[in-house]
Amino acid sequence: MLVTARIRRWMSGLVLVVALGGAGCGYNTIQTYDEQVNAAAAQIKVQLQRRADLVPNLVETVKGYAKQEQTVFIEVAQARAKLAGAVQSGDLQQMAQANAQLTAPLGRLLAIAENYPQLKSNENFRALQDQLEGTENRIAVARQDYNDAVNRYNAYIRRFPQVLTAKILGKGPRPYFELESPGAAQAPKVDFSK
Repeated sequence: MLVTARIRRWMSGLVLVVALGGAGCGYNTIQTYDEQVNAAAAQIKVQLQRRADLVPNLVETVKGYAKQEQTVFIEVAQARAKLAGAVQSGDLQQMAQANAQLTAPLGRLLAIAENYPQLKSNENFRALQDQLEGTENRIAVARQDYNDAVNRYNAYIRRFPQVLTAKILGKGPRPYFELESPGAAQAPKVDFSK
């Protein structure tokens, strides 16, 4: 009887230690933060896809006024196709590069509109330009939200004892969504007020 009581106490103590160890390992928090990073990455994809989807409408509107600007239309179409492909791939690095590659020809496309007063006053063009500007802002917010989630996740999995749990689960640091070119930090500026 005395041996059985000791074994029961020992087993109870072991169960308590395992329960406390499991509660402090951070497994659930790691999973939560990992999902927040995934959700933020998905939001970046949504906003980049929105940008890619707006571009053809903008190009078609400008085409009606500026038929001689074919090279810019081709560059925009190629860059837009790369962005759409990158979004489909889900690779954040590829998405960042494709987004940067679309910025320059899109800026030239919007600059063309400066030469066509009728286009600048076109209601469809103004609406598309506003939507594109709003999308640029949404991309910036989504990128910031993603980087904040990555920061939270990466910092958490580097702390003890979570670092052990992360290693057991095969969870490593997640990459930040970084801008690819010096000018990519800003949305193209177009002034239609002239």
